[in-house]
Amino acid sequence: MFLGTHQPRLDDKGRLFLPAKYREELAEGLVITKGQERCLYVFPVEEFQRITEALSTAPVTAKAVRDYSRVFFASASDETPDKQGRVTIPQALRTYAGLERDCVVIGANTRLEIWDAVAWETYLNAQEQAFSELSEEVLPGIL
Repeated sequence: MFLGTHQPRLDDKGRLFLPAKYREELAEGLVITKGQERCLYVFPVEEFQRITEALSTAPVTAKAVRDYSRVFFASASDETPDKQGRVTIPQALRTYAGLERDCVVIGANTRLEIWDAVAWETYLNAQEQAFSELSEEVLPGIL
């Protein structure tokens, strides 16, 4: 499970330090792809395989499934962190997410998300009030 908020910076080569507490879990490899709201999703290989299997059972006759799958898989990049725990983010993904220097990496349960720091702050400011009011509708009977 991925939790918390971290604030690494991209270096001049497009590399980002992964949060130290997740480096061992991601050391054998990970997949980075486009996410919603112009962030990047970072999946451990096993989780990406689980999602791949789930999407392979979705009906290819559904246009939304085809559209989502195309963008999701076409933009995916499998990466292996270096010995210092850095991962290279391909230029196309950096452009999609607007990543230049200051980033935010958040834990999002089964994945990490990489955000431009300003975009994350804007998103979080817009969502916190709605979050405080929605738990009953989103998680009925759980919280």
